[in-house]
Amino acid sequence: MTSDRDNRSLCVPPSTQDHIQGVLNAAVVFVMYGDYECFQSANVYRLIKVGQQQLKLEFGENNLGFIFRHFHQVQIHPHAQRAASAAEAAAAQGQFWQMHEMLFIHQQELGNGYLVEYANRLGLDISQFLQDLSRGVHVNRINADIEGGLLSGVEAAPALFINGIRYPNRWTVEQIMAAIVATND
Repeated sequence: MTSDRDNRSLCVPPSTQDHIQGVLNAAVVFVMYGDYECFQSANVYRLIKVGQQQLKLEFGENNLGFIFRHFHQVQIHPHAQRAASAAEAAAAQGQFWQMHEMLFIHQQELGNGYLVEYANRLGLDISQFLQDLSRGVHVNRINADIEGGLLSGVEAAPALFINGIRYPNRWTVEQIMAAIVATND
């Protein structure tokens, strides 16, 4: 049996303010609250990527959306907040998803030097990237994601919502597909 918190709906609906792959008004929209230093967040993200490939075949490219929102847990992941800021600094230069992918691939290497290395690999303006990080330019955006997660009953990352309905964390691709079919019935 699940608790009420496990059954909560997404309180902050998807919007153009979100980082989204696909389309906002898709038939299937994943919203993931994640932490770049969290092993389970990386696993859920990888699972969603596999699911996306299968769903594109079933629903088509324009009927699928994936939104990532920050929900770092600094008490257990000391580099997660800085990594979230790095992702947002990359977003300011049009490369959120590229940095997002790099952070999950290299989640054991999230110190400041590594973040600059990743920004350099992506061809970002390093001076602007460092200024954004040092000035905390994107902290309000990150905190808004966290607040939205808390309103939706998120207590820890990862948390996954499909079409606004919260689902448990430990899934297989088959279970995700079944949940999507259930939300579209």
